Amino acid sequence: MNTVLILIIVVNLLVSFKGFGDEHFFRKYEFHIGSIRAGEHVRMITSAFLHADLGHLFFNMFTLYMFAPVVIQYFDNFSFLSIYAGSLVFGSLLTLLFHKDDYSYRAIGASGAVTGILYSAILLQPDMSLYLFFIPIPIPAYLFGIGYLLYSIYGMKAKNDNIGHTAHFGGAIGGYLLTIIKEPQMITDNSFMVVLLAIPIVILFVLAKAGKL
Repeated sequence: MNTVLILIIVVNLLVSFKGFGDEHFFRKYEFHIGSIRAGEHVRMITSAFLHADLGHLFFNMFTLYMFAPVVIQYFDNFSFLSIYAGSLVFGSLLTLLFHKDDYSYRAIGASGAVTGILYSAILLQPDMSLYLFFIPIPIPAYLFGIGYLLYSIYGMKAKNDNIGHTAHFGGAIGGYLLTIIKEPQMITDNSFMVVLLAIPIVILFVLAKAGKL
């Protein structure tokens, strides 16, 4: 396994396990709108290394483990790391933008950064397929990516769970934009997929502009 990928997973494991057993540590570094608006901006980064439980941690790290090699193989370690970090920041910034007036809003998890890597991998290798646990046939990766973001829009509208859907969306936007910036020729070489994967992003901002979120 790639050294940079191992390092990211290890940091997530160490910080998450520390948070599991130390509530003060967990509360100090989670994403919390009130604290961030009071000046504790470091939470926008640290919260992405905390997880709610082992299941949450495993799902994020397993998804990262599955899709990071596509990005690393296509680019290099630095580009992979920049897309991961950029997607993390995009996820936190979009969450702050959408929830800026909800001072009690809290969130944790690497989902934004991981979704950015997922979206980047789909752009780079759009013909790959996924095998989901509950579906015995391969699913085209681009359909999964689009469906995932449409579900995230639904989750943002419904507000009936504790999942940070906004961070997922922000991370996907980050992964999408940064990958195209690094590989601009895909706009002409793979324009259909570039446009297709942009549809959920456009829907999000149309709904936001219309006040539907």
